[in-house]
Amino acid sequence: MIVRRAEQEIAALLEPVAGEDARLEASFLLRASGFHSPYQIVSETDAKALKPLIERRLKGEPLQYVLGEWEFYGLPFYVDPTVLIPRPDTERLVEIALPLLADGQKRVLDLCCGSGCIGIALAACGGADVTAADISADALSMTERNAHRNGVSVKTVQSDLFDGVEGTFDLIVSNPPYLSRDEMDALDKSLRYEPALALSGGEDGLDFYRRISARYREFLAPGGTLLLEIGMTQSDAVSALFENSECICDYGGRPRVIAVKHNDREAEEV
Repeated sequence: MIVRRAEQEIAALLEPVAGEDARLEASFLLRASGFHSPYQIVSETDAKALKPLIERRLKGEPLQYVLGEWEFYGLPFYVDPTVLIPRPDTERLVEIALPLLADGQKRVLDLCCGSGCIGIALAACGGADVTAADISADALSMTERNAHRNGVSVKTVQSDLFDGVEGTFDLIVSNPPYLSRDEMDALDKSLRYEPALALSGGEDGLDFYRRISARYREFLAPGGTLLLEIGMTQSDAVSALFENSECICDYGGRPRVIAVKHNDREAEEV
């Protein structure tokens, strides 16, 4: 059969898990298998090779893990269940960060880096000098693969938040774990494929923000900025942990990023 017909048949199979996105997901699977023209021939051998991918998706595994890669801020990233899937919501943090990379102020710490998508995007699009830190060795390995894929150099450090980090930075960025215990218990099937280590923020979801607030001044240069992605309902609680904080919304009007400025007066007091 030709690709166009195969896409229709795969979409019909995927509809129970993908809903209205079934046709789009079918096209992703076909493209990932080397089919780019609607009139290419899909042989029986090709169909057999596609079958395991379709079965994985039908079991609820996220499409991004089935494909083994996903795009973030226009850049390609490898992904697997050792790291969170890069999401469009996090691109807002990158948009806010890029204008802060002034000449001579490009030292960036990507804390809880996961796939490395934030730091790598800043290195690739803003020329940032990036240190990527994560407690997970698997995540750091993925970050290194993704840095190489995108042609940038990133220093990786295995660290529980700031514990293994050295030096100061002009910009610290982080999408830390921020789901509460109740939210973890209520995760839908697809999110259960993602690493709990990168999702769970403790009883109320704020554990990592508290720990970051206690130490970030040690690592943030005077005049520097801390940018934190947050959950939709966390803006007030997270803002209360930091002085000089500002909540920035995404394009849907939802609270998305807390920006914290480290001014010279604070630096003198520390």
